[in-house]
Amino acid sequence: MMDLRGYEPTENLFKDRVILVTGATSGIGRAISRDLIIHGATVILHGRDEHSLEMLFQEFRELGPEPVVAQLDFALTQNNAYQKFAEELGSQFNKLDGLVHNAGMLGARTPIEHYDINLWQKVIQTNLSAPFALTQYLLPLLRLSEDASVLFTTSSVGNYGRAYWGAYCVSKFGIEGLAQMLADELGDTRIRVNCINPGGIRTKMRQAAYPTEDPNTLPLPETITGPYLYLLGPDSRGTTRKRINVKSE
Repeated sequence: MMDLRGYEPTENLFKDRVILVTGATSGIGRAISRDLIIHGATVILHGRDEHSLEMLFQEFRELGPEPVVAQLDFALTQNNAYQKFAEELGSQFNKLDGLVHNAGMLGARTPIEHYDINLWQKVIQTNLSAPFALTQYLLPLLRLSEDASVLFTTSSVGNYGRAYWGAYCVSKFGIEGLAQMLADELGDTRIRVNCINPGGIRTKMRQAAYPTEDPNTLPLPETITGPYLYLLGPDSRGTTRKRINVKSE
């Protein structure tokens, strides 16, 4: 596959497309959402903080099609909330063309022997169970698209376990398995499913994971949106069940 880091979508490539981005209020999710709107997409901005979402809405509303905000805390959300959310989207839109699972929680970097069980469950809920439930309830809307893309976020510890990465590591192993299963199950549909590993990027999560690292040595989220836009747009039709590394660690 070509080097996607330099991919640049054509103007209005995402016109008339509706795309949900989870974890849109900061970092990579924010950068993806901005570029999607600029290129014509109607973006559903997900976050857990209502104030941050409102500020983001006010900032992005003049860039292109007016976005929609969706407030859900994945660590606390129960089954009926996902169902209600999907029903609300269905009443507002007649389809969903893209779903970007970007929201995530690092948890603790500590040995399994000392990992807090409640924190473990919270990380697994946020990083794995929530994407599963959200995808399940949104599949009917995705099936109504002529060209839908589901994009899961993985990590370098998502297919090679490393010490002290705890629940985060396990959740990303689970995400990759979920994505592969879903891609196979949807193989005869117009929905493609892929995983993307952004690598080391200048985000709050990266800083929490590597507190002694100089963030100025890392690329900004705005510089690595190309692969995301490629996988979400029509140029990637036929590309499914892939694991894309944006950059090397």
